[in-house]
Amino acid sequence: MAPFDLAGIVVTADALHTQRDHAVFLVEAKQAHYAFTVKKNRPTLHERMRTLPWEQATAKFYDCSEGHGRKETRVVQVLTVEDLDFPHAAQVAKITRHRTSLRTGKRTRETVYVITNLTSREASPERIARLVRSQWVIENRLHFVRDVTFDEDRSQVRTGHGPENMATLRNLAINKLREHGHTNIAAGLREMSYQPFTRPLDLLGVTP
Repeated sequence: MAPFDLAGIVVTADALHTQRDHAVFLVEAKQAHYAFTVKKNRPTLHERMRTLPWEQATAKFYDCSEGHGRKETRVVQVLTVEDLDFPHAAQVAKITRHRTSLRTGKRTRETVYVITNLTSREASPERIARLVRSQWVIENRLHFVRDVTFDEDRSQVRTGHGPENMATLRNLAINKLREHGHTNIAAGLREMSYQPFTRPLDLLGVTP
């Protein structure tokens, strides 16, 4: 992120990047905002957020959607914080996702927490929900294709830098197919396979 102008931009990130130095860098060095997911890899912060007085939260947002064979309802509660031990934290959100399988009717519930330096004036519960949702959509769009179309979980490449190299190649293939208008990656791969010595090279802009 160092070479990019991030002033005024909201950077969303999963729990791996919920680090104090990341928050300081974004806010103080880049004049940006952050919205980080908090999970149990930060046990003290997670427990602190879990035990906040959520029953007093009056700022709420509800959202529903259907996809991937399930119906999902999201409840977003937001609290303003002043004494949370995390750099520049201004608000925290509790997002509870209720999922119902359209095939079996099975119901599940998942709760995640988000911490941000955006104030209540800058980000309503609805905006926080949109920010987090956009991150999930991007991640799911990529990982679903890698897991289902490329069957990545059953890959036998496990030594050295092999797994990360293969992940890079899969991402390259997905991005190039989408750049050329393929919305169905599986169908795009089949189209490439019909002329395997020419079409993939054309996709990459390589002249044999």
